[in-house]
Amino acid sequence: MALRLGDEAPNFTAETTQGSVNFHEWLGDGWGILFSHPKDFTPVCTTELGAMAKITEDFKKRNVKVLAVSVDGLDSHKSWVNDINETQGCTVSYPIIADPEKTVANLYDMIHPNALDNMTVRSVFVIGPDKKVKMMLTYPASAGRNFQEILRVVDSLQLTAKFKVATPANWKDGEDCIITPAVTDADIPNLFPKGHRVVKPYLRYTPQPNR
Repeated sequence: MALRLGDEAPNFTAETTQGSVNFHEWLGDGWGILFSHPKDFTPVCTTELGAMAKITEDFKKRNVKVLAVSVDGLDSHKSWVNDINETQGCTVSYPIIADPEKTVANLYDMIHPNALDNMTVRSVFVIGPDKKVKMMLTYPASAGRNFQEILRVVDSLQLTAKFKVATPANWKDGEDCIITPAVTDADIPNLFPKGHRVVKPYLRYTPQPNR
């Protein structure tokens, strides 16, 4: 059965560019991102890993660890990192899993047989401190991902894990949030002392609670 939102993220032990990693132990009590790329030394992947490298510190500030994976070997990864750093003007500081046996790729259903049976699609998994899958995102091999969107989703996930709010379309950190339907009008003053506005009985906004 395919992995679903809310499922426990499958644990694994794998070799990476920064040594052996047991995924759950490596995550500790923080958040994590596991993202796959189709193949080393390919153009779109090079830009993607560079883009992630440039915002790794932003994820660290949010207590989020980053881990990449593809089915290429460790020597290939290490050599490719030099190209990424050179061409993208960055320093790749996060580990990259070597998965030539496709163990991790199969655990997370990353293989794309309609393209190649040894190619991983561009998948992203956000894992919460409870080791549950909080977000899944999959792009085809031809489309590079928007890593600012992944950062935005992490902000939303961390916010909504603490407060009884949801985030509207195109929301960004610092903007108004939607009060969840489960919150009664009578409970709003205590839960949201910054105030609120009602557009419809089911559509109620409040300033971001943790700002």
